[in-house]
Amino acid sequence: MWQRQVRRQIGLLNWLCLLLCCLSAQMAYGQGLLINVEPDHHIRLPRPLPHPQPDAIGSYTVTSIDIDVSLKDQVAQTTVSQTFKNTGQRTLEVCFWFPLPPDSTVDQLTLMVNGKELPGKIMKSDEARSLYEAIVRKNQDPALLEWMGSGLFKTSVFPVPAGESRTVVLHYSQICRTLHGVSDYLLPLTTARYTERPIEKFSLTVHLTSSADLKNIYSPNHQVSVERDGARRAKVTYQRQQWIPDSDFRLLFDAGDGPVSGKLLSYRAEKDDQGYFAFFAPPDLPQTAVAPVSKTVLLVVDRSGSMSGQKMEQARESLRFVLNHLHDGDLFNVIAYDSVVESFRAELQRYGDSTREEAIGFVNGLHAGGSTNINGALQAALSQLHDKQQPTYIVFLTDGIPTVGPTSVAEIAKNAQAANQVRARMFCFGVGYDVNSRLLDRLSRDNFGNTSFVRPNEQIEGAVSKLYEQIESPVLTNAKLYVASPERAVEQGASIDRMYPGSPFDLFAGQQLMVVGRSRITGDATLVIEGQVNGTAKRYEFPVHFSDAFTDSTNSFVARLWAIRRVGDLL
Repeated sequence: MWQRQVRRQIGLLNWLCLLLCCLSAQMAYGQGLLINVEPDHHIRLPRPLPHPQPDAIGSYTVTSIDIDVSLKDQVAQTTVSQTFKNTGQRTLEVCFWFPLPPDSTVDQLTLMVNGKELPGKIMKSDEARSLYEAIVRKNQDPALLEWMGSGLFKTSVFPVPAGESRTVVLHYSQICRTLHGVSDYLLPLTTARYTERPIEKFSLTVHLTSSADLKNIYSPNHQVSVERDGARRAKVTYQRQQWIPDSDFRLLFDAGDGPVSGKLLSYRAEKDDQGYFAFFAPPDLPQTAVAPVSKTVLLVVDRSGSMSGQKMEQARESLRFVLNHLHDGDLFNVIAYDSVVESFRAELQRYGDSTREEAIGFVNGLHAGGSTNINGALQAALSQLHDKQQPTYIVFLTDGIPTVGPTSVAEIAKNAQAANQVRARMFCFGVGYDVNSRLLDRLSRDNFGNTSFVRPNEQIEGAVSKLYEQIESPVLTNAKLYVASPERAVEQGASIDRMYPGSPFDLFAGQQLMVVGRSRITGDATLVIEGQVNGTAKRYEFPVHFSDAFTDSTNSFVARLWAIRRVGDLL
């Protein structure tokens, strides 16, 4: 029996990996690229890292991409500035290609080469396909097949001398598609993978303006920052350095003047098969409680010898930030560990002016030295927790691997999970490159949190303060999502299942919650979110529609979102 179950799980994992590949291949648009037009050119395009470049004579790299988008209602004005550098040994005779997103029209392109502006040409999809195929045959490079899309913008030929750079500035208008009230902005990015080295600098800014109140704003494949300016304006930003894009950028948003509502996107690949859904809970659920939700916060910080110097000062600054932002009545404690474990107090403290000052004094006196007793620190923290009703958060920071006490991942994780009797959410921070990422990921997964990694040149306090700003104001705790109608017979199975995040979960002030899962129903339904606020039960109902149009692949990316989370859970 167990062998059959194992084979079934392995088969499911293989199917999910295949699904990821297939759905990724459907992304038929890419960031601009250069094509060598010399008659005798047979050099391959730069390959996606980490594949080796067989011949660097005619290669180039993308050094920077700066994108600015003005998005008003459904009309987007996009400006792309992309810089290419010839990393080869001779001059490249190239033209610039930009596969166009759906429903877009290029109204301006500027290509400055030594002060000279070069003209461009818009090609229809059938003409673009013929050109694609010709280039593929000429270069013997099937990678270009990935970008057969709806259209193409192509400039005239220009030279790029060895070691020099050229910048293309492209401006185009785009009508965003809308389905069930959700608008979808798509920006091509995947072609930028074809570069010798990672993109040195990538910057994206979307200025979003709506004639109605903005509700949900979410990117399903990039961790964007959303700053709201009133009810009808928002700025969405995404910045990276030394980065290789692995997917196109999508921004989903909806607006309306009615009451707060959630949004559901669903997809069904086959008529008789199960479907997939993504539900977006609004970031501003109506609240009647005036006082903030009481919570418990435990700060567990590594003070081993490897934390000496700047890292220890940043850790102290992180602790001071959290201590200065707790609310009166919250419970808290600070636990520092190296070879031994030391607590600010032997038990949880009620937050107030006096306990805050005393705790900051304890933090200021922390100094690095000794080994790393991770198991002891977690046991000391979890042993202080007894209230199952109050939301509890553990911020756990380390820069190394356990060296004192139990050191195996399985044993430490098992001990922590057994000691966590109150369903405390554990948020792990790994600092530097020497952390045991498997251990931190296991601790986060088993204890309902997540893991963040801070590079040696990044600011620890910035990462910790960003997390705490999210969790300091829980508006709904121990929440669950389910279908209230239509009802299904027990033997038919649950209407929705395999949801990520699973229930129960917490919802924080201003947070955009997205739940993905599988569905076995079609048509109109009512989704319900139930939870608690300061011990008082709350219930929110959202009328939704589960698609039965299995021939429409517009929302196929929803299945990919679910598959990514499913694979992560299995692994």
